[in-house]
Amino acid sequence: MIGIYKFRWDCGRQGNVDGCFVANDSEVEKAIGKEVYFGEILGKHSEIYGTLEKGEIELVTTDEQVVSLFKQFKLSNGYNPLEYLQDED
Repeated sequence: MIGIYKFRWDCGRQGNVDGCFVANDSEVEKAIGKEVYFGEILGKHSEIYGTLEKGEIELVTTDEQVVSLFKQFKLSNGYNPLEYLQDED
């Protein structure tokens, strides 16, 4: 099922990594426990990476009308950690 999700990582003094995006629930479940690498998104030498844990991605809604409007008006913002998953070697 497709839904709107919020993501937040507290990176201490460097700042926060946030995002609001549309994803399939199975994609989100598969991503839990995987490594995410954002690179230097919080400034030079920041190297933001880690393991995606349950609770860091929160389901906002699965209401089809809300999801449709969210997509129609391109309201996704910030970072989608699913786009930054590391390939397993």
